[in-house]
Amino acid sequence: MSAEATSPGAHSRRRGIPRIDLRRLGRAALLGPASRDRLPDAMGHVAEAHRAHFPDADLSVLHKAYVLAEASHRGQSRKSGEPFITHPLAVTLILAELGAETTTLTASLLHDTVEDTEVTLEQVRAEFGAEVCYLVDGVTKLEKVDYGAAAEPETFRKMLVATGNDVRVMSIKLADRLHNMRTLGVMRPEKQARIAKVTRDVLIPLAERLGVQALKTELEDLVFAILHPEEYAHTRALIADNATSGDALAAISEDVRRVLREAGITAEVLVRPRHFVSVHRSRLKRGELRGTDFGRLLVLVGEDADCYAVLGELHTCFTPVISEFKDFIAAPKFNLYQSLHTAVAGPDGAVAEVLIRTHQMHKVAEAGVVALGNPYASVDIAEPQDGERADPTRPGWLSRLLEWQQAAPDPDTFWTTLRDDLAQDREITVFRAEGGMLGLPAGATCVDAAYAQYGDGAHRCLGARVNDRLATLSTVLRDGDTVQLLLAQDATSGPSPEWLAHARTAAARIAIAGWLAAHPEAGPLPAVPPRAPHPVAADRRGAAHAVVDVPGATVRLAGCCRPVPPDAVTGFSVRGGAVTVHREECPAVDRMRALDRAPVTVSWGETPGCRVTLYAESFGRRRLLADLTEAIATAGAAIVSAVVEPPSEQRVRHTYTLQLPDADGLPGLIRAMRDVPGVYDVSRAQHPATA
Repeated sequence: MSAEATSPGAHSRRRGIPRIDLRRLGRAALLGPASRDRLPDAMGHVAEAHRAHFPDADLSVLHKAYVLAEASHRGQSRKSGEPFITHPLAVTLILAELGAETTTLTASLLHDTVEDTEVTLEQVRAEFGAEVCYLVDGVTKLEKVDYGAAAEPETFRKMLVATGNDVRVMSIKLADRLHNMRTLGVMRPEKQARIAKVTRDVLIPLAERLGVQALKTELEDLVFAILHPEEYAHTRALIADNATSGDALAAISEDVRRVLREAGITAEVLVRPRHFVSVHRSRLKRGELRGTDFGRLLVLVGEDADCYAVLGELHTCFTPVISEFKDFIAAPKFNLYQSLHTAVAGPDGAVAEVLIRTHQMHKVAEAGVVALGNPYASVDIAEPQDGERADPTRPGWLSRLLEWQQAAPDPDTFWTTLRDDLAQDREITVFRAEGGMLGLPAGATCVDAAYAQYGDGAHRCLGARVNDRLATLSTVLRDGDTVQLLLAQDATSGPSPEWLAHARTAAARIAIAGWLAAHPEAGPLPAVPPRAPHPVAADRRGAAHAVVDVPGATVRLAGCCRPVPPDAVTGFSVRGGAVTVHREECPAVDRMRALDRAPVTVSWGETPGCRVTLYAESFGRRRLLADLTEAIATAGAAIVSAVVEPPSEQRVRHTYTLQLPDADGLPGLIRAMRDVPGVYDVSRAQHPATA
């Protein structure tokens, strides 16, 4: 893939600001002389970007780090043929533009020296101090010679532990991966796909959780271009065909400026083009796109109160789309993001989405933890204490991740669990009845709350009270719920195997699986349930049993999204007294809620088996079909039917209808299929719902 094809974010750059040619700068750095009293020419852009955020920054340490990096990497080249020094320069420039402080930039210049040159950590410590040494060590890969196939997962484990002590480690890693993805076109397609899948499954979720949206959006576009080239090409053509779409938003932005000017509110109103993946998602959600769907309006103000003043004026002078309003200022996202989201309709009926935030909120929204500067400046961190540093900014999800990774010594278990954990990209806060709060991923149950609060002591959990009402351990918690967990007095009590189906957090799953492995003779525990719901078997092809609290209702699994356990599901009553069950992310659910249809709570009962259709996207190669069917058989699934489409541009699409003896095995089956060499994606079949 060409370099141009792997830079899909270029369309959103402002006109008149040229893209910095890092290859030219890198060669100039090697060939052009630099006097001792100034930075080398290649560092000029880094210094300029850094001084824009830190006018009084001392650049001498950057000069010193650059000299060491250039000298140690001299003679090395990247696979693209350019001097290797262009890579640390590019990584440092990315971080400088985001507003990283001097220590982070120093470490980014040196981040490959220990890994790829004769420079040692002791030398880095002696020259630049313990703080820079810690950051460089955190992003240094483990050797394949020592770890073999476990090198990659163990490197990520090491990096995450280091991030738990200093979040700047992950900032450097994300910038490093972004530049590598920008230049991935020189790699073989198979390696491009492998790196893109790891980026999709691990790095992009980490960028989202750390709030670094500027890196996340470009990484998403680059992964999209590699793993879904046809959809990417179609989206690129849509953007090109609607190159004048900014005119529609520009007209609304002028009206917004006029309204705010007349109200006496000082604000900056900008048109922000959507990136490729955002346009693609909008097309899937809305079908045909209009001119205003290719971008959003961004309103920047000085103070928090001004955000609400702007919101009031917009909702007064325009027609608001109330369903699009979200207040992330009063209730910030777990990744530091704050903003008001709304949508307004212009006189011609065109709807424009509007983001309202302060300049500081915007800086944090784009750069996340990078915008915090040095979060450890008020803490003495000259030397780590017992191998760790106290990090007051460590988010709850990272603390939970660090806890469960210690209980997953097997690299394969760690790697699989990490990807599953990062796939849960939203958080909720629940309150403990005895005081205090618990941060949990969206979709967490009382089982997860028990292990988050009591650790291994949760093995004795019998039931729970949610908002002062008895609830089963499988009850899915909502943001703001109050939870009281009920424990048995018998210290020998343990979890039932069914708990694994209710656990969403890695810590809970690992703890339950460990106890069950140590007690193979264990039977199910008695529970303290609320009023028993009325179970009704789903009537579609003998699928898993869905349980609704509507006596006498007939339950149907929706054909549009084909839910199976352990999918998060919801139901809606339809004509004839039936309840139709949909996956939570099904578009039909949004339409039902928009019509004010009351949802019906649904849970999964006994799940003896299920039938599911999977799509496998792969590169063509010999024995691929044999390897895929072997992986399916090893996972315990039976193939009901299979269709293999003719290869297109060396890519093959397989469609399998499979019968699983246990629906809980579906995630493991998908992972097994994805691990087959040449397969770059496996997804569930899902068809658009009809009206």
